[in-house]
Amino acid sequence: MTDTIVALATAQGISAIAVIRLSGKDSIQIVQRCFKGKKLEDQASHTIHFGTIMNGDRIVDEVLISLFKEPNSFTKENSVEISCHGSPVIVKEIIKVLLKGGARLAEPGEFTKRAFVNGRFDLAQAEAVADLINAETDNARQAALNQMRGGFSKEIERLRQELIHFASLIELELDFGEEDVEFAKRDDLRDLILKIQSYLHLLIESFDQGNVIKNGVPTVIAGKPNAGKSTLLNTLLNEERAIVSEIAGTTRDVIEDEMVLGGINFRFIDTAGLRETQDVIEKIGVERTHEQMKKASLIIYMIDLANANLEDIESEEKHLVQLGIPFIKVGNKIDKANPQLVSLLKDKGFIFISAAAKTNIQDLKDKILSHFHIRTVKTGDVLVTNLRHYQNLQQTYDALTRVLDGMEQGITGDFLAMDIRQSLHYLGEITGQITTDDLLDNIFSKFCIGK
Repeated sequence: MTDTIVALATAQGISAIAVIRLSGKDSIQIVQRCFKGKKLEDQASHTIHFGTIMNGDRIVDEVLISLFKEPNSFTKENSVEISCHGSPVIVKEIIKVLLKGGARLAEPGEFTKRAFVNGRFDLAQAEAVADLINAETDNARQAALNQMRGGFSKEIERLRQELIHFASLIELELDFGEEDVEFAKRDDLRDLILKIQSYLHLLIESFDQGNVIKNGVPTVIAGKPNAGKSTLLNTLLNEERAIVSEIAGTTRDVIEDEMVLGGINFRFIDTAGLRETQDVIEKIGVERTHEQMKKASLIIYMIDLANANLEDIESEEKHLVQLGIPFIKVGNKIDKANPQLVSLLKDKGFIFISAAAKTNIQDLKDKILSHFHIRTVKTGDVLVTNLRHYQNLQQTYDALTRVLDGMEQGITGDFLAMDIRQSLHYLGEITGQITTDDLLDNIFSKFCIGK
């Protein structure tokens, strides 16, 4: 990585200031070519300098230049950050001048990728950088911060080192195959694997909570037309997000918005009413409703207590059970309810609300939260929030199970060594000790360009 990269590090659009980042061996010299002020190469690292960016003889903007000299920078390369006024015209012209001076545009995540390649941190910590940027709740922020500081990586490395010790002993046995020696005591190896699997199990189990903390909970509001789904969305969000009308079929497409309940980010999805229809547009909306229900982590199933009938409710409930997704049964319009229907539904687990009058909405929120038991994430807590890590941990666990099974069957050390090496491979993929270009490209392509 000998070239110098440049990108806007702050958000696109008009702002008070914008920050343009460069990283690479020649980043200081490239900035110096268009900077009128102090001689940057003679200045100490971690210093800030006032001056102007020039395009030929014309001043582009007055700026502050922050210097970070290798290896004491985020990427461990020479790095410069230019703080300019936040006009998109100014930003565009400064980047254009820098490109003309020898830099190239950075790819998504390329600054963090360079930090990983140059040994600033491992791959799990690099992924945590993106999680920290995208954190929408305090729990998500703390979980990402813990991972970025290396708590998760240290645990993975500890497990790897213990396995490497036994793997090397078994490999040594293979060198003395004809002498029938046993350097790796099988009882000790079994005890170690059981201990590691016990810890892996805790990490794997933590993914349910970690995934909710990181990604939030997609929650679909479903039911027949005019059940009050859009009204409930507006009430939960405390704003007029969806159009509300007495006309059935008003909502024809998916409407989404987010809110935080109990430290968890819920993405509420208002959908078209579930019914048979000949209207082409409404029919597409109903199909999208079914698609969203299949992808949801929670479904709020709403009925209109003034107009619903028990036969339809029971039929729709059977369909929900078949989906295998947790659902909450909500009877809306309690203020206009059919008393006979309410009596029939009293022992069937329904929550009775009025979305319009905001009656019993807190009871509904409590019921929603009861499906997700999330404890507050504290400094030092190790949680698995990344699907890739979860899959690698599961594969490690399975490979170690094969080692245990092999010992029970009395198989030779070379086969045991294969499965141990496989488990080491999966653990190494988590922290980046074992990588492929495709894996790295896939991970860093999801980052924003300036990070």
